[in-house]
Amino acid sequence: MHLIGYGNPGRCDDGLGQAFATRIAARNLPGIEVSTDYQLSVDHALMIAEAEQVVFVDALMHADAPFSFSSVQPVPSHDLSSHSLSPAAVLALAATLFDARPRAHVLGISGQDFGEVREGLSVLAEDNLRLAEAFFLEWLRNPQVQENMSGYAHA
Repeated sequence: MHLIGYGNPGRCDDGLGQAFATRIAARNLPGIEVSTDYQLSVDHALMIAEAEQVVFVDALMHADAPFSFSSVQPVPSHDLSSHSLSPAAVLALAATLFDARPRAHVLGISGQDFGEVREGLSVLAEDNLRLAEAFFLEWLRNPQVQENMSGYAHA
């Protein structure tokens, strides 16, 4: 499995994806390769080409639940610039360029403070990060649940 946490840690809660990835990487879980970046780009298609499964992790704005978790399918993008791509566009590129079709999910973690240019997460984001991490670890331990969690939002 490849986990990609992305976002800008210099914009408060926008750094939730990278914070999550850092926490998972520190656990040294077998079979999980962890990457962090500011945004998804065409380079990530190659990065996931050999993976059987990929989880994209990012911050959520204006969400009703502490986190959401859903499957994602490839959707071609008409804008393949060097700027940020969606997880669906990265998957489409991996399929087109490398004939790679990993199972994929998006984990979005809710934050509230995205305006200031400063590092550090809000108290709410830290709480939601802990809840998302606990969910993810349980999801990893329980393979029967994996494919049934699509669209799950934890309240």
